[in-house]
This record gives sequence, C-alpha cells and structure tokens, in this order.
Amino acid sequence: MAERKKLVGGNWKMNGTRSSVTTLVELLNKIEFNTDKVEVVVAPVALHLSTVRSSLKKEIGVSGQNCYTETSGAFTGEVSAEQLKDFGIEWVILGHSERRSWFHESSELIAKKVKHALDVGLKVIFCCGETEQQRKADQTQSVLESQLKPVAELVKDWSNVVIAYEPVWAIGTGQVATPQQAQEVHAQIREWLKKTVSEEVSKTTRIIYGGSVSGSNCASLHSQPDIDGFLVGGASLKPEFETIVKVWN
Repeated sequence: MAERKKLVGGNWKMNGTRSSVTTLVELLNKIEFNTDKVEVVVAPVALHLSTVRSSLKKEIGVSGQNCYTETSGAFTGEVSAEQLKDFGIEWVILGHSERRSWFHESSELIAKKVKHALDVGLKVIFCCGETEQQRKADQTQSVLESQLKPVAELVKDWSNVVIAYEPVWAIGTGQVATPQQAQEVHAQIREWLKKTVSEEVSKTTRIIYGGSVSGSNCASLHSQPDIDGFLVGGASLKPEFETIVKVWN
C-alpha cells in the first residue's frame, strides 16, 4: 500500500484583515515543500477566500471553514458548498469543536454537511474530539464514535475525507496531547474505521492531529505512525507555520 500523503492545514478562524492576509499570503508563497510527501491547505474567513485563492500559489489548497447542507435559499449568514466550489475553493472544514459548542451543531447536522459537500465535489476535513471532562471520565472513544457514526451512515466514498482529531482541551490552550496520547486515539479511530467502514478505508484515510500544534512540538508528534499531518490554529498565522509544514519534507 502506498504511504498516506501527509496534510498540514491552517485554520485561520475569525482572523485576518486585508493587510494581514496579504502579508500572510506572501509568506506562504515563499514556503518550499515536497508536494509528493505533503499537502498544504489554508482556511481563511469567507470574506478572504476569493482573494487568497487568486493570490496564493496553486500548490497550496484553500478551504472554507464551514458550509451548509443546502445549495441556496433563505439561510441568512450561511455559505453553500456550491458557492465555495464556484470560487475555486477545493476544501471545507466541518465539525470543528467551535461549531459544535458555540453554534450547537449536532453530529447529525455535521454529517449531512459532510455528505453534501462531498456530493458537490469538495474535499472535507472532518473534525472530532473530546472535552477535558469527557477524557477524565474515560469517554474519549465513545465520544469520537458518536461523532463519526453519523458520517459513516451517510458517506460511502471516504477518498476525499480527512479526519482531524482535535481534543477540545488542547485547542488554543497551549496544552498539547503527548505524542503517545495522540497516537493512541488515532489508532483507535483507525481501528473503528476498519470495523465500521472497511479495512481499505482504515488504511488509506488520513487522520491528522490538531490542538496547539506549534513549531516547537510538531517534530515529536510527527514521528507517530498514525499521525498523518496537522490542523494548525494560531500558529498558521505566524512564520512558524513553515516549520510545521517542513517537518514532513
């Protein structure tokens, strides 16, 4: 089986002015990386998607941070997968813990978004992860399965799905899962895919880690066999993003 190509995603969240985005794109355009080994994707806010896609080198993919289940209509404030596609956007992030917690998105709704985005032709970074309270209660595996199961019920072709394991307790806190903790959960997800979907999907689906990834901790995380890349938050807005990308070269 061919080795899974690594993926490094940069989730800019609700950050970026026209000036800062221009500067960031200039930095990204200077990053040299081995496209045979690693795929790089960045996710600006919706206002900047078109500008970033037109000014960023083609070797770097661009992602929406969210999309809805419908093509168009009276859904104030939403963006459709079709609209992302129309602007040349290749990816979308769905299921992020901030969408689940702040905007009360259920796993069932997220699964419908995933299916619709895939049907339209987008590639999906699907996020899952447990809170600190759930981890302390030894519920990590059951929580992840409850988030993954609705997707598995709707999605038959996983070739354009990347799973991002993002422990909620590590997002933006500076607290990082140890390489061993992250590897353990990634292996559990892979085993769940094998039992629930298929062995082929288990072997080929990329599972990336997110949660306070930085230039200083990426090297220790990247050595784990089931970590296929990173979904980076705050550090994706800084020059150290280059360090995180190049750790896979």
